[in-house]
Amino acid sequence: MKIVRDPIHGSIELDELALSLIDTPQMQRLRRICQLGMSNLVYPGANHTRFEHSLGTYHLTCKLLEHIEYQHPQEIKTAALLHDIGHGPFSHATEELLQHYNRNGHEDIYHILKQPEILDIFEKYNLKPSSVIAHIKGNSTIGSILNSEIDIDRMDYLVRDAHYTGVAYGIIDLERLIHSLKFHEGRFVIVSGGLQAAESLLVSRFFMHPTVYFHHVSRIAETMLLRACQYAISNNSLDPAGLQSMDDFGLENVLMNSGGYAAEMIKRIRERRLFKRSLYASPDSIDWNVVEQYQGNPQRLEWELCEQAHVPYGYILVDLPDMPEMAEMKAVIMFEGRMITLDEASPIVRNLEQAQMENWRVGVYTLPEYREKVTKVAREFFQVKKDIRQVNFSELLR
Repeated sequence: MKIVRDPIHGSIELDELALSLIDTPQMQRLRRICQLGMSNLVYPGANHTRFEHSLGTYHLTCKLLEHIEYQHPQEIKTAALLHDIGHGPFSHATEELLQHYNRNGHEDIYHILKQPEILDIFEKYNLKPSSVIAHIKGNSTIGSILNSEIDIDRMDYLVRDAHYTGVAYGIIDLERLIHSLKFHEGRFVIVSGGLQAAESLLVSRFFMHPTVYFHHVSRIAETMLLRACQYAISNNSLDPAGLQSMDDFGLENVLMNSGGYAAEMIKRIRERRLFKRSLYASPDSIDWNVVEQYQGNPQRLEWELCEQAHVPYGYILVDLPDMPEMAEMKAVIMFEGRMITLDEASPIVRNLEQAQMENWRVGVYTLPEYREKVTKVAREFFQVKKDIRQVNFSELLR
């Protein structure tokens, strides 16, 4: 047994199995992958890694297992430790590349678990890769503690991300929430005493999205990175099949060595000479039919905007994020003798759903010298109904 110090949870105890897994190259790679992608361009302290988060998720899983009986505790603890081992460089910033080119996401890690360094450990401890992956994906009963409406994964990252960004939205009663999770009829539910703790988690997540996870500077930088990667892939400078074995620094070096547009984009990111917003619009201020027409293919829209604005291709970027979801609202709670969802039990949770929609934005970004003409073209293209400005979050609560 070894104890490591963590700024979020204090002491984290690691058993022999955990220590063996941590020392593999696949886990050590996570030390060089930023948890929040490009968010350190906004919050200088946001340099924490997937490695730290993995240790925190492992720790909270161990805490949960102290009051929940499970026949194979080593299996679920292993899943907690390895749940992010498949992330590409800059975390979610490259998730779209994994899904498009490799037809898998960061949870598809069978090929990683079959590598000798990890497979030897699995064989020593009689662990099955298929069972561990099922837990990571939430496809088992016990796996829902890692991947479900309210899970250990988000409990750690919400508190951790708030701590390292310095925002004041990470106040979650983790101890109460973990002790409020119980098995009932083959699934995890929250007992009634955990309602306030669950509400605090959802409120924290709600505030973190516009201020951290979807901050416009992060979205601009990550869109620039994505287009740089797509350019490098198109000229065979970057092999997408190798993304799950690369780290942030490795990807940056590949893009710099690619030359041309890819090198320019990563150099701009490094020097924080980012594109600027030409349009940043909420759903009710634009023609939604335009968004639906190009959802899933923003590059086609970029071509059209570049032609209309007479801007070289690649210098207008369009960001069409998926509509926000709060799956946590459908977590089940034992409330007044009934099994109901959180949004049924809590008026706070119900009100968050509509408010969450206010956080969504379509973004059109370009260089400062093109901004005026691109703004004009973008406003006409999306049929903007009113003046667009960045809304201070406090205004949404009035």
